[in-house]
Amino acid sequence: MTGVHPDLGALAEVVAARGLSIGKPVELMEETDSTNDVAKRAARLGAPHGALFVAESQRAGRGRQGRAWLGERGESVLLSVLLRLSCDPRKLPPVALAVGLAARDAIAKATGKNAQIKWPNDVLIDGKKVAGVLVEAIVSGASVEAVVVGVGVNVHQRSFAPEIAERATSVALHASRPPDRAVIIADLLEGIDREASHVSARGLGLVHARITAADALVGREVEIEGVRGVACGIDLDGALRIRTSDGTIRRVVSGEVT
Repeated sequence: MTGVHPDLGALAEVVAARGLSIGKPVELMEETDSTNDVAKRAARLGAPHGALFVAESQRAGRGRQGRAWLGERGESVLLSVLLRLSCDPRKLPPVALAVGLAARDAIAKATGKNAQIKWPNDVLIDGKKVAGVLVEAIVSGASVEAVVVGVGVNVHQRSFAPEIAERATSVALHASRPPDRAVIIADLLEGIDREASHVSARGLGLVHARITAADALVGREVEIEGVRGVACGIDLDGALRIRTSDGTIRRVVSGEVT
C-alpha cells in the first residue's frame, strides 16, 4: 500500500502465520483520525471479532486523559483491535491491564529489556514511556458488547520533541537489531489473544503474578486523585493499592499517577 513503510508490508502474512483468532481482517491506513475511532465505527457496521486497524499516522490520536499521541509517520505502532467481548463494565480495568501485559511482553521480546507496567496502562523501559494502551467500550444497556483496544508503541524514534524527551523512549533505542513493527504487532496480538477473553470472563487470577512482577510503581511514593502514599501492588480487580501515612490501604480504580 502506498504510504505504508516496508516493515508493515508483510503484516497480514506475519499475523496469519501465528494462527490467532484476532488480527484479521487487517486494514492498513496511511493516515486516519484515530484508529480507535475507526474501529468503533467499524464495530457499529458489523466488523467481526479480531478486526485490526493499523495507521502510519493519526491526526487525532489520543491516549488516556485525552492526551495526543505524538510521532512522525512510520515511527510508531498505532493500532486498534476490535474484541467482541460481552462483559460487565467493571471488567474493563482488568482487560486494560491484560493488554498492557501483552504490550510489555512484546516490547521486552523486541528489546531484551525488563520492560515494566505503570498502572493503569503505560509500558516503561528504564522509567520512560515506550507504549500506552487505551481501552474503550461499546455499551448496550448495562453491559459491554464489544471492546476496542488501542495500543501505541514508540518503535523507530531516535529523538523526541523537547516537551516529552525526558520521559519518552523507543524500542529502537534499546534493541540490538533494527525492530520490525510487523513482528511487534504479531507478538502483541498473540498476548491479547491469549489473555483478554479469559480476563474479561474470569478476572486477573492467572496473570496476576506476572502483572505483579512487572509493576513499575510498587514500593514507590505516589499520588493519585488526592490520595498520597506508597504503592503496594495491583489487586485482582485491577485497582492500585496505596498505603497512606497512617497505614491505611486505599484502593484507587482510575486516575493519573504522579
